[in-house]
Amino acid sequence: MARIAFILLCHKDPDAIIQQAEQLTAVGDFISIHFDARAPKAAFDKIRKSLANNPNVTFARRRIKCGWGEWSLVQATLYAVEAAVKAFPRATHFYMVSGDCMAIKSARYAHEFLDAEDVDYIESFDFIESDWIKTGLKEERLIYRHWFNERTQKKLFYWSFWTQRRLGLKREVPPDIQVMIGSQWWCLRRNTIESILELLDRRRDIKRFFRTTWIPDETFFQTLVRHIVPNAEIRTRTLTFLMFTDYGMPVTFYNDHYDLLLSQDYIFARKISPEAKELKRRLGRLYASERDDFKISNEGRRLFDFLTGRGRIGRRFAPRFWEKDTSLGRERELLIVACKKWHVAKRLVGSIKHSTNIPAVDYLFNEEETPLPDLGGIQTTIAKRTRHRRALMRMLFDFYETDRLIICLDTASIDLMQDFFSDRSTTRLLEIECEFTDEYLFGHAQRVGLAGEMTPYETLVQLMPTIRYDVVYESDRIRDAHFPNHGRVRELATPVENTPPIAEFLSVSEDVAATIAETPFLFSD
Repeated sequence: MARIAFILLCHKDPDAIIQQAEQLTAVGDFISIHFDARAPKAAFDKIRKSLANNPNVTFARRRIKCGWGEWSLVQATLYAVEAAVKAFPRATHFYMVSGDCMAIKSARYAHEFLDAEDVDYIESFDFIESDWIKTGLKEERLIYRHWFNERTQKKLFYWSFWTQRRLGLKREVPPDIQVMIGSQWWCLRRNTIESILELLDRRRDIKRFFRTTWIPDETFFQTLVRHIVPNAEIRTRTLTFLMFTDYGMPVTFYNDHYDLLLSQDYIFARKISPEAKELKRRLGRLYASERDDFKISNEGRRLFDFLTGRGRIGRRFAPRFWEKDTSLGRERELLIVACKKWHVAKRLVGSIKHSTNIPAVDYLFNEEETPLPDLGGIQTTIAKRTRHRRALMRMLFDFYETDRLIICLDTASIDLMQDFFSDRSTTRLLEIECEFTDEYLFGHAQRVGLAGEMTPYETLVQLMPTIRYDVVYESDRIRDAHFPNHGRVRELATPVENTPPIAEFLSVSEDVAATIAETPFLFSD
């Protein structure tokens, strides 16, 4: 009978990872875990300690920092696969999952399903001829070298791309390789996995080529399987049920999706909401059950298209983003850095990103040029962002696959702060109090349109008291709102004095907060 070794790539929520591992191994299956090195070491230590006595659990030999679209995701997968092959000689299949995946069938059903055919399950379509890539870069993913992360190093990513294109620095795809593409959620037989590892030992050039392609987790295994396994032994499909919205974002499943998920012709589903406690409880019990009476109707995608096409709210789907009461999510935490001097807030947030793994977005509601991912058009203008503010934030949480997110707001954005604090999510505010010289306020008057380059100096002097009052008034309004979880750092305070509010705001240690508070030239103009 089939024995599955799950290859788990994860980066957050150690308690959920422990529970997931215990549920999947309780019936005799195995799991190999790679926990992102960007995550806190304490979280990883907790996972290792909790699962130390479980013989069906192993860990990748190295933890590396993973980034979307990077080779690091493939390398992390290979580390976990190598550990699983070595630790679990009785494993017959290797199944790729994430921390957001859960089984929607019993282990008995999964094992019988895999025993029914001696095949591999992996989406594998011709990279050039298929229409798997709908928009954006296609051939350019392969013929140019990509060293930078498109999400976190956008300027460098596109500078490198356009420089290579301008100079004609194309490269050839290895002549004996037909590149394929498909979903990264696969289930492969042991012989296939071992053949892939042997091929990589012989052909170092394969890794070298894919290492600098863009989004290689959609092409690496999909290509190698086609070159190793006869077509008759490949089922070009994934066994993990997932859907995407018109905005290109993965659909998230909630408590009332239980019946829908069980009726799909899949073994796992992605993504299960962290808020869906009841759904996670029921699915966790399901895998260890002996159920085999699943009635497969496979209507999930048709229902989703029907309901979203008419703008209706169905029992089986979460509230749509245009609904008035859309929430960011009870389990999520929005961290707001409020500062009149945008460069100071950006400098502080840059230091936070360097010292923690919390994603951050700068003044997205105040600055049109703020770099944002393509979210289907909702991000294109400040007006759209503000009108659909909660929808935008929810999509950003999903995009970064995180439950904690930092944004910067101008101190004048009191209405946005009030709206976010009224949400069911946890909202924290760190206000940065700066000193304002007349020179700075002159520049501020020009930036907001109160004055132009030709405005007489005498007029600016007359405006100065009013402008200074407005800045102070904005801070007073924030205080008068009595927001909970409101901390304050001050330019006139010492780094020692600013450390506690930073530590409380970020929920980090005093040492980490002190490093951030000591950011060089933090308040310099």
